[in-house]
Amino acid sequence: MDLIEVRHAIKTYQTGEDSFNALDDVSLKVKKGEFCAIMGTSGSGKSTFMNMLGTLDKPTSGEYYLDGEDMIHLPSDELAMVRCEKIGFIFQGFNLISRTSALDNVCLPMIYKGIPEEERIERAKWALKIVGLENREDHMPNQMSGGQQQRVAIARAIVNDAPLILADEPTGNLDTKTSIEVMEFFVRLNEEMGKTIVVVTHEPDIAEYTKRVVKFKDGKVVLDMPKTEWVKQRTRET
Repeated sequence: MDLIEVRHAIKTYQTGEDSFNALDDVSLKVKKGEFCAIMGTSGSGKSTFMNMLGTLDKPTSGEYYLDGEDMIHLPSDELAMVRCEKIGFIFQGFNLISRTSALDNVCLPMIYKGIPEEERIERAKWALKIVGLENREDHMPNQMSGGQQQRVAIARAIVNDAPLILADEPTGNLDTKTSIEVMEFFVRLNEEMGKTIVVVTHEPDIAEYTKRVVKFKDGKVVLDMPKTEWVKQRTRET
């Protein structure tokens, strides 16, 4: 069953008298439980596409369904609830609140959802344990490494049990060793918890952790294949 369905999405930006399509007739489906990499150079449309998937922006025309629900025509307050309940966001810059403990950072999405404090704390501790930070609950972001901060961000993304995880260059600020650790967590989330994960990356080594690779160029999807086939193609080309 499809969790994501995008039909003929076009996103047009106006720059003075000129206009250009950041997305140019994009149609794409992502099934529940898939682990997908979105690749492309700067300006290819991958970030615009990710913003649309996260309901942070709408296409100029086209359709977007998340879990069978039309996202294009929902009012902003209902879209905010969709983001809270169905989407976990992970960013390159971690986006943690600096003077707030790891536990309280993870609790934040549940406050917006109206979950009682006792349950918030219990669930946040569970999420931090999942990412191996049960001994860092009281630490502030500046007391943690980049990899630990990203793991807090992962815990925050999964604490509401959202079916979809959107990760925008999640290893961009991390060294190679830490990047591997973070991507191994994504593999666990996908394989052990059944999360649907979409990762934006420009790094082939990161895309190799996924199961499907989609490549954008000039606002269009120019490649969409299983990771295994993509790896074979890259090998032949080199």
